[in-house]
Amino acid sequence: MQIRTEQTPNPATRKFLPGETVMESGTRDFPDADSALASPLASALFDSGLVEGVFYGRDFISVTAAPAVSWSDLDPVVIETLLDHYLSGAPLFAPGTAAGIDVAADDDFEEDPADSDIIEQIKELIETRVRPAVAQDGGDIAYRGYRDGRLLLSMHGACSGCPSSTITLKRGIESLIRHYVPEVESVEAV
Repeated sequence: MQIRTEQTPNPATRKFLPGETVMESGTRDFPDADSALASPLASALFDSGLVEGVFYGRDFISVTAAPAVSWSDLDPVVIETLLDHYLSGAPLFAPGTAAGIDVAADDDFEEDPADSDIIEQIKELIETRVRPAVAQDGGDIAYRGYRDGRLLLSMHGACSGCPSSTITLKRGIESLIRHYVPEVESVEAV
């Protein structure tokens, strides 16, 4: 088995491609060691003490280095951990965990039912144009709400904490969505 490595726009995060499906559907973000307890692989990566975040996409795993950790030190540790996991046939998630549950952020952000057509357009654009592009860089973006021209999105994986994520959000994603859905006045990360 060979695991390919790709750099992402976030210098602290690298994308690892095991050459097989990681998640059949959806994504999973592990922003800390406590959240990683649901996954033996994510836990093993955090156990190295060199990792600050792990993210599972459809066919990749993004790993974020802890502050002051060099990729020359971390890269072999991640590859060895991934190889051990895949060659052992271990499950991605621990039995009895809520592995497949994706809970939306509790923003107290009520949507207006009159905006349902706009919201559907936004969600379709995110699914068909934005998420595939963001996944190429080792991350994900999720719809969190829309009201009064304000669109809320959450960024995960390599996008979370990326120095260029604000530029991507404003110049790329906001421009694209406003082009197709002029009712959107602003796009914000939550």
